[in-house]
Amino acid sequence: MKTSAILKNNDVSQRMKTSAILKNKDASQKLIIVGALILLVIFFSIMNKSYVSYDNIMTILLATCVNGLLAIGVSFVIITGGIDISVGTIMTFSCVMSGTAFTVWGWPIWLAILFGFFIGALCGAINGFAVTKMMLPPFIATMAMMMITKGLSLVISGIKPVYFTKAANYQKIAIGEFLGIKGFYNAIIILIVIGILAHILFSRTLIGRYDLAIGSNEEAARLSGINVVKWKIAIYSLCGLFCGVAGLIMSSRLNSAQPQLGAGYELEAIAAAVIGGNSLNGGEGSIVGTMIGALIISSLTNGLRIMAVSTEIQSAIVGLVLALAVFLDQMRKKKGN
Repeated sequence: MKTSAILKNNDVSQRMKTSAILKNKDASQKLIIVGALILLVIFFSIMNKSYVSYDNIMTILLATCVNGLLAIGVSFVIITGGIDISVGTIMTFSCVMSGTAFTVWGWPIWLAILFGFFIGALCGAINGFAVTKMMLPPFIATMAMMMITKGLSLVISGIKPVYFTKAANYQKIAIGEFLGIKGFYNAIIILIVIGILAHILFSRTLIGRYDLAIGSNEEAARLSGINVVKWKIAIYSLCGLFCGVAGLIMSSRLNSAQPQLGAGYELEAIAAAVIGGNSLNGGEGSIVGTMIGALIISSLTNGLRIMAVSTEIQSAIVGLVLALAVFLDQMRKKKGN
């Protein structure tokens, strides 16, 4: 009995130490990316004083909204050790279907919006099914979904924008000014609220705990009684739901669903997630880090645009930043092992 009690106490003590180490590691990582964001802002404000103007800060925050929502969704998937490169085209497909339901089928706008969310979640669920039941590698499964949703968006829309002009105040969902504050758009509030809810979901609920467990060691999670198939499908569905919300923000900003948009958004979303500390090896990450990562990407893109850097060079720089973030993640993992 004494031996059992000693072993139990040792086990509890070891778990507490491990938890404390992980918390300290997470805190230090957040400090590093916050420091990177501050340095970025200082650099661009020196290069151009208008960078830190109120209007430009609001522009950066508005640009972060779509990218941030996609990054939050893809973070849940990345933490399982998977990847989703279809988030951009799922976003487009969900708002095209929402627009079709409203303009062609005559649905009320609120129901059309919910339908867009459902389409996003359904696409995510299909991704999860392909990964778990069809045993497709996540990259291949989501690449197939990217091509399917891209094609369907063009076919259903007839390669033409789907307009929401008949929906009263539809644009105000995203670019209405919150409480009448100039430049402080509703989309920013939506991102903040959803970011907080996602953080609670990840840190306080089963889906977050199982997300980390599956990413850390999928076989061990399965042996411990976790229904890996069910939870993976749920996680991919959740990612698709965030894409649907991003589609609402995008279509509201443009007052239309643009079927040719979407491709390329997945790279910025994945970059934001990785910069935010979500390991591509799985089992590690946070929603707060993802939000900061999304802000870094938007701040970087905006600063380069202010400096009149061409779009091609901007893409190259974002690619280099992503490669550097992945390299540092791999080095950190190797050092940790």
